[in-house]
Amino acid sequence: MRRIKDLVANRLMLGVTIFVSLLVVFIAIGLITKSWPIMSLKPLPELLFSSTWSPMNGSFGFWPFIVGTLTVTAVAMVIAIPLCILTALFLAEYAPNHIRNTMKPIIDLLAGIPSVVYGLVGILAVIPVVREIAAIFGISTTGYNVLTGGIVLAIMVFPIIIAISEEVIKNVPNDMREVSFALGATKWQATKLVFARGALPGIIAAIILGFSRAFGETMAVLMVVGNVAKTPSSIFDPAYPLAALIANNYGEMMSIPLYDSAIMFAALILLVVVVLFNLAASYILIKVENRYAS
Repeated sequence: MRRIKDLVANRLMLGVTIFVSLLVVFIAIGLITKSWPIMSLKPLPELLFSSTWSPMNGSFGFWPFIVGTLTVTAVAMVIAIPLCILTALFLAEYAPNHIRNTMKPIIDLLAGIPSVVYGLVGILAVIPVVREIAAIFGISTTGYNVLTGGIVLAIMVFPIIIAISEEVIKNVPNDMREVSFALGATKWQATKLVFARGALPGIIAAIILGFSRAFGETMAVLMVVGNVAKTPSSIFDPAYPLAALIANNYGEMMSIPLYDSAIMFAALILLVVVVLFNLAASYILIKVENRYAS
């Protein structure tokens, strides 16, 4: 009876694991099915690279939304990467225990704050600052632009990049630390030449995961980026990310032919990019673990 129970439990857990793993496949199949009407009528290059978005006239060019998504995400990562890496290095190598024990829960708390709260903070605090910065350069802007969206997104990805980077740095073998100090390296030299380089693949994976998080963010970006269906030419221009397009328009104007299919195609683009980047991050992390294990 004990073996039967063990076998049943094993098979049950295996089935649940397979089902959870196949959810991404089911979602992808559903999105492809829903997107097929527009993909069958419009060439893929036209959908991806056309800048004309006029659903009433049957024009569905996703280029402004793709560029807007990439631009906002790129600004966020440029801001977040140096701050997150330096914070992770400090927590892993320099911070006393009482400071580390105080700061880590606060940083982890950032991951649990709803995105709409980040959006409100962006409207109340970030937009006025960005407006003033633009005025210094003689640029007139409402503050609802790529830079504001990038700053808000950077704050949102802090916990992911910091947490993973810190763990990777702490997992650098102690032998590397001891050898570097035995050769007369200072703390900073050891950190720069040994710790950071030894943990570099894992840090890259953390950055990729942060990129995936930022790429698919919806509510906070929707509230601060301007939502203008035009390719941004600078960080002070408004943009319209794919996620905001879906959130703003799904369920509305669905009487327009192919409109529903176009929105599903936007969701499919997001899914493909996020899956690819997460697979890349997982591969890099596995390589790091295998290298240190050997």
